[in-house]
Amino acid sequence: MKPLLILSLLAIASVMSVAQKSTTPKETLYDFRANSKTTPAKTTPAAQKMVLSKVFRKYLSDSAKCNPQFEANGDNYLAAARKAGQIAPSIIDSTTGSFTAAGQTQTAYLISVSECGASHADNFGSDRVAIFAGQQLVADMDVDFRSSFARKTDLNGDGIDELLMTSGYMNQGTLTEGAALVTFQGGHLKVIQDFGTVTEDSCGSGFPGSAAKASVLSYGTAAFGNMPKLQQDNYASSCRNVKRWRFISSGKMPE
Repeated sequence: MKPLLILSLLAIASVMSVAQKSTTPKETLYDFRANSKTTPAKTTPAAQKMVLSKVFRKYLSDSAKCNPQFEANGDNYLAAARKAGQIAPSIIDSTTGSFTAAGQTQTAYLISVSECGASHADNFGSDRVAIFAGQQLVADMDVDFRSSFARKTDLNGDGIDELLMTSGYMNQGTLTEGAALVTFQGGHLKVIQDFGTVTEDSCGSGFPGSAAKASVLSYGTAAFGNMPKLQQDNYASSCRNVKRWRFISSGKMPE
């Protein structure tokens, strides 16, 4: 092969390599391999009363006050319980930012509605996000059983914060956790990207073959106002005191 042709091919390969690297996400959005759980923000009793009284027309201060004779009419038990006031809600997390529009000073409250009698099949009740500007309720919406604020971001730089929210449940010693990046722009919930399962850890089950899987979410750069490329890389480890993670795939976590 002629030297000039070799140099040309090397130059093309170099350009392609740079192009590939420039589009590869480099910043970590969240690493689910780490066992570091965020500490929910504390809410004063006065703030809790203010928020709950504006979100719910009627509610119970304690689940012990639930009516054991309550029976829902219709197929949607949770909706019927909320309508009847058979709920014992509490604020489980909060964060400040600009969530519905840029330049706003707002607080997003994550509420466990705790509908009376909600079973494991109902995820033990629904979850809502209520957004306040001071003491004014700006937006209130169901968040599809997502029960944690993992991280606040503004990835596209438009001045409106997104939230990485997670949901999780334990079944026979196996912890499963899901995650989604969402926005509340305009007062409506929009899922920017649903990552599906990001943690699957059966180490607590004691079953033969128990293992752990976890995702690392990352992002690259993008033009102002555009959402950068989001990437999900999945890792697996045997059950050790100190886990040794090995890469298994990119994209949605394999079942």
